[in-house]
Amino acid sequence: MNHLVPMPVVMPLLGAALTLMLAGRPRAQRWVSLTVLTATVVVSALLLIRSTVDGPLVVEVGGWVAPLGIVLVADQLAALMLVVSASVTLCVLVYSIGQGMADGDEETPLSVYHPTYLVLTAGVCNAFLSGDLFNLYVGFEILLVASYVLLTLGSTETRIRAGTTYVVVSLLSSMIFLVAIGLVYSATGTLNLAQLVERLDALPDDLRLVLQGMLLLAFGIKAAVFPLSAWLPDSYPTAPAPVTAVFAGLLTKVGVYATIRTETLLFPGGRTADLLLWVAGLTMLVGILGAVAQSDIKRLLSFTLISHIGYMLFGVGLTTSLGLAAAIFYVVHHITIQTTLFLAAGLVERRGGSTALDRLGGLARLSPLLAVLFFVPALNLAGIPPFSGFLGKLGLVQAGVDDGGPLAWGLVAAGLVTSLLTLYAIARVWNLAFWRAPHADMPTATGRDDADQPYEDPAAGQPGVMLPKLMIGSTAALVVFGLALTVVAGPLFDISTDAADDLLQRTPYVEAVYPEGTP
Repeated sequence: MNHLVPMPVVMPLLGAALTLMLAGRPRAQRWVSLTVLTATVVVSALLLIRSTVDGPLVVEVGGWVAPLGIVLVADQLAALMLVVSASVTLCVLVYSIGQGMADGDEETPLSVYHPTYLVLTAGVCNAFLSGDLFNLYVGFEILLVASYVLLTLGSTETRIRAGTTYVVVSLLSSMIFLVAIGLVYSATGTLNLAQLVERLDALPDDLRLVLQGMLLLAFGIKAAVFPLSAWLPDSYPTAPAPVTAVFAGLLTKVGVYATIRTETLLFPGGRTADLLLWVAGLTMLVGILGAVAQSDIKRLLSFTLISHIGYMLFGVGLTTSLGLAAAIFYVVHHITIQTTLFLAAGLVERRGGSTALDRLGGLARLSPLLAVLFFVPALNLAGIPPFSGFLGKLGLVQAGVDDGGPLAWGLVAAGLVTSLLTLYAIARVWNLAFWRAPHADMPTATGRDDADQPYEDPAAGQPGVMLPKLMIGSTAALVVFGLALTVVAGPLFDISTDAADDLLQRTPYVEAVYPEGTP
């Protein structure tokens, strides 16, 4: 199975090249992209199964033996992230295809969309599989280039301004990361993660703390943790709905993944644990207070995205097996649910003409199906039993109680307050956008569920906008996927626990890369 390890990176890159050559043939581009991402989901699932049974799978890129060459490592954590990210990107691609068909531009889309989307997928997969700090940096840079193109699609003034902010912040974090890589290499003579395990342990504590702090700063910007998160609410909501959804679901989680990987593998012992817990608490509370103050659904969801990053850092900062397992479980849950909610927000904007709460109303009556597609993941995000959001938060609360320290108890309280305020924010969206009477400026329905059917606006005499089956279907698929996380919560938490144990032990990862001992 080792030969499958590079495929989640190689297949999207080859698909990107092929779709670029097929520019001007949108139907062929769509089929190539769908085929590539479906194959990526299958390969990722196989890697998860094999890594669970046999331990981490390793490939030396180009046949160059580590540490001279770059290694790709598919352990349980990386493989689990691959499965979830590939599944989400496939659903979002189907959604974007449906949106293009509904807008009537399926025959003349932007020819760079499919190549860029596949490059973005390759960058995400490369970051998850990387066994080398510099290759991890390369994965982030692939993400940066592709995400900037997707963020500015349409070249409107708002998107260019938001994209510029996003690029400046991303370049700053990349610069910090690159400086940290240079310092790590000068101090240890290697960038191979498995080899760094021993060499970093031999460094003076103060030097290790400086290197750890620089990496945390770089990853904190990318993960949008407070106070490094001001860029996100102004950048994500301006993009098209599919782009916003995939950004919200995946890009910040790559930063969280990098934090988990480096904190457990390279810097064990918890010297920054208290700092991570303080940052986690502030991220939860400041983010959710920002969400409560919003009057636009996309901006509200952007602030909840920031807030719930705090739950993941909570688990990492506890430095226990249960805390780390709950954090991994919560990452899987949040990727799925946050993506689903942004896709549902795109449907709300299409059906209601806006995502501003003061211009919406009556959607529960006008489109019951859309109401369900928003309501179910919204409850999941708020952590209502028995959904996966509740189970993930319950694991984090239990880990905090088991820790017993005053800071851990403070995080438990912050997590509960954040969950209640999330429920309040979601209930407010439901009451204003779905439950109350339709706003005067909204298009009205013809009395039938509007999936894939036009409706008339009697006031303007203009045909309304359709909610196509592909957009509805892909959103529904993610809703079902989110519900499935509850059904398989037991096995999923077992995988998360095994991954957490391997991360804390460190030896399974090192021995997989260097079966004969590190040089």
